[in-house]
Amino acid sequence: MRLLNDLRVLAALVGILAAAVPLAAETPKGEDPFTDKDRAWWAFQPIGRPAVPVATEEHPIDAFVSARLAAKGLSLNAPADKVTLLRRATFDLIGLPPTVAEVEAFLADESPDAFEKVIDRLLASPHYGERWARHWLDLARYADSNGFKSDETRPNAWRYRDYVVRSLNDDKPYDRFVKEQVAGDELYPDDPWARVATGFNRHYPDESNAANLQQRRSEQLLDITDAFASTFLGLTVGCAKCHNHKFDPILQKDYYRLQSFFANTAEDDEILMLSGAERADYLRRRAEWDQATASIRAEMNGLLEEVRQDRQSHLMSKRTDETKAAAAKAPSERTPFERQMMAKHQWQFLYEEASLAKKLKGDKKERYAELEVELAKFADLDPGEPPLGMGVRDLGVDSPETHVLRLSNYAAPEEEVQPGFLTILAPGPAEVAARQDLGSTGRRTALAQWLTDPSNPLPARVMANRIWHYHFGQGIVGTPSDFGRMGERPTHPELLDWLTARFIDDGWSLKSMHRLIMTSKTYQQASSRQEAAASKDPFNRLLWRFPPQRLEGEVIRDSMLAVAGKLNPEMGGPSVMPPLPIGMPEPRGGWRATLDPQEQSRRSLYIFVRRNARFPMMEAFDMPDTHESCSRRNTTTTAPQALALLNDQETIDWARGFAGRVLAEAGADRARQVDAAYLLAYNRRPDGFEKDAALTFFDKQQDVIADRIAASEPLALPEAALDGVDPAAAAALVDFCHALLNSNEFVYTN
Repeated sequence: MRLLNDLRVLAALVGILAAAVPLAAETPKGEDPFTDKDRAWWAFQPIGRPAVPVATEEHPIDAFVSARLAAKGLSLNAPADKVTLLRRATFDLIGLPPTVAEVEAFLADESPDAFEKVIDRLLASPHYGERWARHWLDLARYADSNGFKSDETRPNAWRYRDYVVRSLNDDKPYDRFVKEQVAGDELYPDDPWARVATGFNRHYPDESNAANLQQRRSEQLLDITDAFASTFLGLTVGCAKCHNHKFDPILQKDYYRLQSFFANTAEDDEILMLSGAERADYLRRRAEWDQATASIRAEMNGLLEEVRQDRQSHLMSKRTDETKAAAAKAPSERTPFERQMMAKHQWQFLYEEASLAKKLKGDKKERYAELEVELAKFADLDPGEPPLGMGVRDLGVDSPETHVLRLSNYAAPEEEVQPGFLTILAPGPAEVAARQDLGSTGRRTALAQWLTDPSNPLPARVMANRIWHYHFGQGIVGTPSDFGRMGERPTHPELLDWLTARFIDDGWSLKSMHRLIMTSKTYQQASSRQEAAASKDPFNRLLWRFPPQRLEGEVIRDSMLAVAGKLNPEMGGPSVMPPLPIGMPEPRGGWRATLDPQEQSRRSLYIFVRRNARFPMMEAFDMPDTHESCSRRNTTTTAPQALALLNDQETIDWARGFAGRVLAEAGADRARQVDAAYLLAYNRRPDGFEKDAALTFFDKQQDVIADRIAASEPLALPEAALDGVDPAAAAALVDFCHALLNSNEFVYTN
């Protein structure tokens, strides 16, 4: 640990020295800062429309891939068998195993378009949006809490998750999807879901009790800029926050030009999730209640005023002199930057009245209680709390100044910059038109329009590569959020450009891209290993086989629930909290386990994401740190993974449910039990060796369990055991089902 800390200090010192000393990459003012090599970098080139290689393959993707393989004397693998292909597609598109009935239907369909029908069925499933939302939420660093020390809950963050699911299920064009997340409040102000979409830039971690609001705001802007650029541009612009990028043609001022688009944004955590007649009706009822109770509430607030002022004074005493000076001004006199500081500060003034009322004493306390009784008489008029979402908004049409920061230090501003894009792509300032009608700068609208311009070489190319990455486990560019020099080069650059152009031509449709990729022989080939091919291309860069992939933790959990017959398919709504493992302390911020067992069995997408304490099973299986955007998950093999699947009480309960399904299907016949279990877990029947091994296991395990029964040890029995089934045989079946859930075949897809 000490060595690690020393290395961190050394790295920090190197960064400081590098930023303090004039860089070779810096150029005198007025000179072209980029070399011919910079301008020729592949990622910055216009999206080409390369000709499909002449080949016997009918599918364009296969033509591109086979051409590269042929140059190495290689070829595509044989086609995968139908069960493998169905499992692959089902896990890919909906994140669940196929049912036995779906397998039987696919095997029985001998039509030439049988697999295309499967693809269309899966894309039409509402589970598609749930599966692919998980990929996007990794990029958006989605979480239900703030992070840092207190890690407070963000009660309405889940609406952004539901927005992503809805958008994907609707096959919302990706350019519209991007526009809504960058500037939905400016472009589509009457659509509450478009305003919630701006939550992408609200998912920054936040030290909510930080006293220095200037530093806090600066850190949030750094996070927003980094996440925005890595997700939509596929570039590590964060390297340019202290100096010109060491490897890529990104200037330090480019970093702050991009940041300037967000300089006037603030959190908007009270987006009214109503529109049209519902919104009008709610506002009418609220106005009626407000009018009827105005005098009562005014007197109640008067009683609380002294306590409120004491709390406000205590809080303000911790603020910097700049914040204190801003607070002393009338709102109309504050500068745009001071408005930002007060917006950061003001939320802590919004104490719950019940909390303040506890501080009242004597006559004030008694009078306040009387007024509460009076207020309750108007409950029939109260429309209650409306559904709310969270996102971002601008604080007026004037924005705070944005400066290049020395060493990214908010207290060391240098040259002022205006909103602008990457100089190498668009050197001039952005054309921005303020939205007076909305009280907004219009800056993010300009940014959204630039991003989705088909002539922009980055966003569509980055997304086409991401779609490929999530299907094959590795993108054509192996570093999906780094198209710079430190990232990997595209293995099939012509194919990537062809896919990107097709993506735009097809109306930025993700579902069209899925169909295109999955109907290729490249996708449908087997994953079996070829020694000759492996010797020439050991990392399968050229795709001579379909790469086997370990399922993510969420898919493993959901698959176990599905096989156990316990998965609750309900979609959307507030996040749920399944019980924590026995012995795990409650994390900071709280973890109130959802009491309803049905709610506990929702898909893993709906598990509450607490930044500082990820759900243990998800963390064991490489769920990313939600403090940062994640473009590709690690895939590790560790002891905690095995221990979680072997010993966790939930996993054992799922094995019991699984065994209950097997008993209901096969009765007490052991051979039929083995067949039924394999069909449910693997979607296939066991071969002769597997069946013999399973029956041998039953014989031995039943004897072991009989000894446990004699010793009065507790047993894990199927949830739905049949009358007349021997307890030892039933418990052995649970153990067998538990073993299948722990197998590689269950947690991998080929």
